[in-house]
Amino acid sequence: MMAQAAPYGATPTLVANRHRRAADFIALTKPRLNSLVLATTATAYFLGDGQRLHWSLFLHTMVGTAFVAGGASALNQYWERETDRLMRRTRLRPLPDARLDGREAVGFALILSAVGVVQLAVGANLLTAIVALSTLLSYVVLYTPLKRRTSLSTIVGAIPGALPAVVGWTAATNSLSPGAWVLFGIVFLWQMPHFLALAWIFRDDYASAGIPLLPVIQPDGRTTGHQSVLYAAGLIPVSLLPMAVGMASAYYLVGAIALGAILLVLSLEFASTRSIATAKRLFYATILYLPLLWIVLLFDHFRNLP
Repeated sequence: MMAQAAPYGATPTLVANRHRRAADFIALTKPRLNSLVLATTATAYFLGDGQRLHWSLFLHTMVGTAFVAGGASALNQYWERETDRLMRRTRLRPLPDARLDGREAVGFALILSAVGVVQLAVGANLLTAIVALSTLLSYVVLYTPLKRRTSLSTIVGAIPGALPAVVGWTAATNSLSPGAWVLFGIVFLWQMPHFLALAWIFRDDYASAGIPLLPVIQPDGRTTGHQSVLYAAGLIPVSLLPMAVGMASAYYLVGAIALGAILLVLSLEFASTRSIATAKRLFYATILYLPLLWIVLLFDHFRNLP
């Protein structure tokens, strides 16, 4: 087949530049990170929606959430553009690498966020839009500035990180019933070993940027390891609560306990050795844990519907 010609008046270089700029704007939204956000939102929606499965409402919820999450990520990257420039892991992002201007990044982020909140308010309900807006504000206005001041920012950041579960639930039910907070608790606790392992892997990067995460201010790693174990252990009983609020049966417990036990064992291994290798094993296990737990929970939930 012949290669498609560039549009009239556009040289191949200009087209390539446009594609690169588009890719940079997409990178501002952190699509890989937010894929877990959307998976959590979708899971919470289906658990709350029961047998109705209103696909139009679901589509509005997912698109609105994606816009708000993308806008929050872009604003976060704008706030952290200077520290990102100091870290090997992030220095090639669009803003620290000066491929995008800060003003256009902020404008892009605000438009995405506003469109997402409005879409959730109109396409879902006002409560969902309020929860999404709270997620955005707590992430950008509270967590992001605290990240440079205190290691407690990790706990604060876990709040907006867990609120997408509430977004999905409220979109389906228009309520803040117990199921929303059970899912919130699971995601909140899951984030802690996930981010502690990540912080240990990149502790030198964070230290060079002056970000006082726990592995930076306590470089022996004992507290980082102990907290990873405590949060992984706490996740096991909290992950069993869907049965208590009627979202799951005893079959779900088997999968939840097995997944939680694996995470706990890997947390203990990390706490014992505090090596990069064990931190990576724990980190990758957390990435697998959440979607696998959602699959088990959804399968059990729909299996038990009349």
